[in-house]
Amino acid sequence: MATEPIRVHQVVKFGTGFELNLKAYELRRAGQAVKLEPTPFGILALLIEQRGDLVSRQEIVERIWGKGVFLDTDNSINGAIRKIRQVLEDDPENPRFIQTITGKGYRFIAPVAEPAFDLQGPQLIELAHPQQAPPSRRKSRSWIKAIGVLGSVLVVAVTLAYWVLLKRSPEAGATPAIHSIAVLPLDNLSGDPAQDYFADAMTDELITNLARFGSLRVTSRTTVTLYKHTRKSLPEIARELNVDGIVEGSVVRSGQRVRVTAQLIRAAADQHLWADTYERDFSDALKLQSDVAATIAQQVRAQLSPEIKQQFMTSSSVDPEAYDAYLKGSYYLYNSPITVPGPLSQAKKYFEEAVRRDPNFSRAYSGLANAYIYLVWFGQGELSAEQGFNLAKQADRKALELDPNNFEAHEVLGVLNWRVDLNWSAAERSFNQSLALSPSYSCAHEDRAQFLAVLGRRAEALAEVEKSNQVDPTATWLEATVYFQLRDWPRLVESGLREVAANPNDWPAHARLGAGFEAVGKLPEAIAEYQKASDLSNGDLDTIASLGHAYAAIGNRGQAQKILQHLERKSREGKASPYLPATVYAGLGEKDKALALIEQAYRDKSLDVGWILKSDLRTDNLRDDSRFQNLLRRTGLSQ
Repeated sequence: MATEPIRVHQVVKFGTGFELNLKAYELRRAGQAVKLEPTPFGILALLIEQRGDLVSRQEIVERIWGKGVFLDTDNSINGAIRKIRQVLEDDPENPRFIQTITGKGYRFIAPVAEPAFDLQGPQLIELAHPQQAPPSRRKSRSWIKAIGVLGSVLVVAVTLAYWVLLKRSPEAGATPAIHSIAVLPLDNLSGDPAQDYFADAMTDELITNLARFGSLRVTSRTTVTLYKHTRKSLPEIARELNVDGIVEGSVVRSGQRVRVTAQLIRAAADQHLWADTYERDFSDALKLQSDVAATIAQQVRAQLSPEIKQQFMTSSSVDPEAYDAYLKGSYYLYNSPITVPGPLSQAKKYFEEAVRRDPNFSRAYSGLANAYIYLVWFGQGELSAEQGFNLAKQADRKALELDPNNFEAHEVLGVLNWRVDLNWSAAERSFNQSLALSPSYSCAHEDRAQFLAVLGRRAEALAEVEKSNQVDPTATWLEATVYFQLRDWPRLVESGLREVAANPNDWPAHARLGAGFEAVGKLPEAIAEYQKASDLSNGDLDTIASLGHAYAAIGNRGQAQKILQHLERKSREGKASPYLPATVYAGLGEKDKALALIEQAYRDKSLDVGWILKSDLRTDNLRDDSRFQNLLRRTGLSQ
């Protein structure tokens, strides 16, 4: 039997203290407003209107968004139902409010207090159709669709009014400021799972833009990715990330149009502060992101230098196909496991396509430079180290020529100055410049911390680790890496044990712990960790070299020789630096061969020399040799 209509001028009560007020566009619990986005609010109202009856997924789509709308029903409806259940604290396995009818739809099953208003009421209908007469009962349910259309407008209007009143209020100054923020992964509402990369890339873009505000600490992309599709509440996420504010929203891409909806929440109180929707041509996507970031910064009263403010105001348009290729390249570079074959080559291909389609796109060149470095770093692709680094330098030089304020390009230049050219002062200037342009840029913090540790500047390196942890608390590897570079073996073991416990399948964590064990004389434990790292990484060559050195140290020369032959073959094929077999030769006591190969690695500009020569425990028995000391002086590492 059909339920009685609900009238618009009253409130529907259900559960323990929940009140739904359509006229106020508000859900409350125990008298306190509960944040619920427009789409979940509309679906909840629809379910309550038809309480007790099955509401099909198709009806939800047609009533909320309308027929023929470009929409991924699985992602959109499931996400909305999930958010409703979060605020109602409803367990899908044992529901009190919303029952899922598998393959069919949903049913609102909670008792509702005596209905006293009509959700078809004339006030809302008049807003949606001011020239029309009141509709019939069946057609009157178009109010649900009106919610989908008007929801964002209503939320923005209420929010703006709130801010106006707040600023006029004598207590406005007492409002807690937001000094730190996390941008949760934007939902892909494009109706096409193949566009997931676009939503992720747009999340990265928003984080990148916000990271440029000096007075605002912004959580890194690496960390927020862990909260994609999370069921945790916003206050819980904020506590885990130690942030004051949360930005969440969605992306819709249809043809050459892009729509981004974002809202800002004061996390501790789950208090809605701001929301807006931006729609542009895809060619204006860069400007769209700048506008969203600038508005959020204004809401949190973040400080922006005149130089960065000018950059936000003058964001240029980019060829749409070039920008799309750039976003795909960024997705493969930053959101894929780059230590396995495939993603890095894909990233390089897309960045090359981006610069080919738009030769004036600075960030595409810095992305390409990064891809070249990683391809050499992880021994992938057909390029030699010399070829890869030369191409990286050319691309990065072009990026800075087009945009001297490209902070990613400055960070890449710092890596090249350090790891390839061993130009320590130039590297430090580049890292500092990158962080001056983007104070929350996690990559620059991480590289600068390791760089300072290589130089033995302990206090500065550990301070940089702390800064990095503030924007990327998931980068637990950084502390262990810095202790390795500082040759603080007991602390390396301590941090390595914590890291392995937290990430048991992370092969670099096992490799670092193995180094700590070997350095403190626990060779069997070191071999076990190196073997685990080798297995998990499918034979990472640096880890295999460490395993060979440990076998030599424990007296198992047969196993060490087998590994040495493997590394020498890889080195002849150009897939391993001569430095790696040198470490096994050192372990076997063949110092002349070890030193000759390290000298060759220096001539080849191997990344290992600037990275590990000063701190590597595998070459400890070479350090008293005058040839080794001479090499340290030539690299600038003898101080």
